[in-house]
Amino acid sequence: MLLGTWNLENLCLPGGPSGPKDKSAYDTKLAALAAVIGELDPALLGVQEVGDPAALRDLAGLVGGDWHIALSEHPDSRGIRVGFLSRTPLEVLADTTAFPERLRPVQVEDSGETIAESGRGLLAVEAATAGGPLRVAVAHLKSKLLTFPGGRFQPRNEGERARYGAYALYRRAAEATTLRALADELLAGDGRERDVAVLGDLNDEPQAATTQILLGPPGSAVGTAGFDQPDRGDAARLWNIAPLIPADRRFSRVNSGRRELIDHVLVSHRLVHRITAASTGLPDEPQPPRLPSVGPDPADRRGAAGSDHAPVWVRIGD
Repeated sequence: MLLGTWNLENLCLPGGPSGPKDKSAYDTKLAALAAVIGELDPALLGVQEVGDPAALRDLAGLVGGDWHIALSEHPDSRGIRVGFLSRTPLEVLADTTAFPERLRPVQVEDSGETIAESGRGLLAVEAATAGGPLRVAVAHLKSKLLTFPGGRFQPRNEGERARYGAYALYRRAAEATTLRALADELLAGDGRERDVAVLGDLNDEPQAATTQILLGPPGSAVGTAGFDQPDRGDAARLWNIAPLIPADRRFSRVNSGRRELIDHVLVSHRLVHRITAASTGLPDEPQPPRLPSVGPDPADRRGAAGSDHAPVWVRIGD
């Protein structure tokens, strides 16, 4: 079973503010995305940056075969949301934005404005697999690409850049905490027996504090001496599969010329010991993914074919 996550980069119908300018560009984008999904052949794929739901249906139809779609009903201010493509039926378990109890609102503007919910919905589903029920949450956390008052992508001075960097970090940390709370519900203290995965565009790298929030109890990470030693934390812990990705492929985006792994798959104890392969890009691709380098203004890639992210995936045995 191949389980993956992919930011589809502005999968919107043509003519909108974020979508391709015309149908020809839209068809080109769909064809590029469909070719990757067809070759990837996932059993379950978490997706981000889906605009109009019809666009994801168009993509699934172009890939071909039977697909089941689940989408969050909580898009962000740009109209993009997270979702799933699955070869088997899906039961929606949760679609939430609310911060967990006791997590206070966080500041997001110089004006003092605060928010008490995630910018995009966090969606959790259950799928039937040969190994039993699989519970998966998908998310798209606050971006490191900063937006300043008036829709600017450049600050007026370095003080403003620092403040809005802090606001973005507050939001991403709060959203990661909200996602971890959802993971706790899916694990229900039984990660040794439950197949649970958390995936998506977390907008930071494996060692970032916001990404680390999702792991739960420390210890037993992949590649450490404790990995094969069961302990009490296994029931609630999640393992990031990043160390299993070949070093030359351990990136999912190129930001200003720098390779970053910001898209992640995390799995429960019952799943981590059944992993047979993990990587980015396509399974049979001999070279690392070839990705465009993105800058501070996402509008620069409006209507571009394909995606500026590589899919991240893990193969799990029965």
